[in-house]
This record gives sequence, C-alpha cells and structure tokens, in this order.
Amino acid sequence: MEFFKQNTSINFMGLRKWAMSASVLIALLCILTLAIKGLNWGLEFTGGTEVVAAFSEAKNLETVRSTLEQAGYKDVKVQIYGTAKVILIRLAGKQDNVQNKDIGKEVVAHLKGATLQSTAYIGPQVGKELATNGALALILAMLGTAIYIAFRFEYRFAISALVALIHDPLIILGIFSYFQMPFDLTSLAALLTVMGFSLNDTIVVFDRIRENFRKSRKGSPSEVVNLSVNQTLSRTIMTSGLTLLAVLSLFFFGGATLHGFAAAMVVGIIVGTYSSIYVAGALAVALGLDRRDLLPPSRDVLDDRP
Repeated sequence: MEFFKQNTSINFMGLRKWAMSASVLIALLCILTLAIKGLNWGLEFTGGTEVVAAFSEAKNLETVRSTLEQAGYKDVKVQIYGTAKVILIRLAGKQDNVQNKDIGKEVVAHLKGATLQSTAYIGPQVGKELATNGALALILAMLGTAIYIAFRFEYRFAISALVALIHDPLIILGIFSYFQMPFDLTSLAALLTVMGFSLNDTIVVFDRIRENFRKSRKGSPSEVVNLSVNQTLSRTIMTSGLTLLAVLSLFFFGGATLHGFAAAMVVGIIVGTYSSIYVAGALAVALGLDRRDLLPPSRDVLDDRP
C-alpha cells in the first residue's frame, strides 16, 4: 500500500543546509535549557513516598490533591490505581511535616473515608541508581547501533545514525526541561522507544540508498539520496502518521500516568521522522558518501584452464 499513487520528486537535499543549520541551533538551545533549568526528575529518580489509599466510593483526584496540599504536603501527584476507588498518592522528596515511617498513616488521616493499603518509600540512593542506569542504557544503545550500522552498511552511515540518535533524545529532553514536565521511568521508556522507532526509519532509508547506488550508474550522491527518500516517503508517512494518531490518543485520553510517555513519543515521532532525512541522510552526503563506498567488493576470478 502506498500513500502516493505516483513517485514523488521532492528535493529534500536542496534544503539540507537550512535544515541542518536549524537542527544545530535547536540542539544548542536544548543544551542551554538543560544546563539552566535542568530536568524535573520524577519520584523514581529523586526519591519519595508512594501511598495507596482505598475509598468506599470513587473520589475526585483534584479534591484529593488539593486536600493534601492544604495539609502541607509538597509535590503531590495522585492517580487512579486499578479502580476508581483506589488512589495512588505520590509525594516527591522528604516531607517536612511528618516522619517517613508515619507518612502513610498521616496522609490517610487527612482523607475522609480512606483506608491505608500500602506505603512504599524510595530512597535517594535508589533514585540515583535508576538515573545512572538509564543514562547507561541510552549510551549502550547508541554505541551498539553505531557498531551494527558500520558493519552492515558503511562507517559514514554509522556516524550519521549516531548523530541522529543523539539529536532526537536531546530535543525531547530539551522540551521536557523547558516546560518542566516530570521526567520519570515511563518518559525514559518513551525515549528508548523513540530511538528504536527513529532508527528503524533510518535503516529503511539507508538500505534504499545502498540499493539505488548499486543500481544506478549515474547521479550524484545528493540525487541518489533524494530518490531513496522519495521512494520510501509513502512508507514513512503511513508508519509515522498511524503511530502518531495512536500516541495522540494516549496523550489526550490516557490520563496523568501516561502523559509523560505520550508527550515524549509525540515529539519523538515528529523529530525522528525529520532526522531520518535531514540528519542521517544529509549528514552522510556531507561526510563524502560515494557510490564506491557501497559497491560490493570485486572478485578476481582466475582461469587456470590451458
């Protein structure tokens, strides 16, 4: 199935200098934002307390949140936990008004008709470990991807894909930092998912570029990359568009639990689709990609017959 009935001939590479300049500028702004404002780390990374409270009837989440904030609790987040009668209350950091061991009982005491089901405290050391492991997962994923592409395609492709993999999460983190959206484990999962999604699109384009280089004996690298991007454009629009529709439904109707995940996915799908063309593809051309780099090695056949 194709989105376009006929082959398109959009000159993507004609805008590559402007697009790459814009990417560099946005990336620098994201780095600056991260350096100044930092990330609004979620409970899993900062440490805090989770309290599960059960009610005899469904409770309004905003009412529960405002009640606890008026009681002096800071950074209160509430969400439905399984059913509408059970609520998960998350308190980031150390609360000044009570001891951690009594916080579950104290929280429930402020909520009429609530009974305490469980209390879990996440220490800052655990949060630090999660942040370290998350960063390590990102780095290993990038390096593993670059090594695979270098062996599977060509080292210029590997460098281009690695830059694209850095480019996409950086913009997502910059947006999270600018709007101070909570960055938790679900947001980290979305970040890794976006990297895989973007890489899949990049590999499809790379494979078509290699195929067209081997087929065509004419045409500059820019023309071959243009042709390859246009040939895969229908697939890119359909894959990214349908995935974006599903993620938008999660963003608007998924509730607070999935808000960070969905927001990261929405940004990542848009940025990842862009980077497959104007970061990965255009950078490979800028690095001097040539037809000879992708041709299969020639084999000299020796004829020993008399």
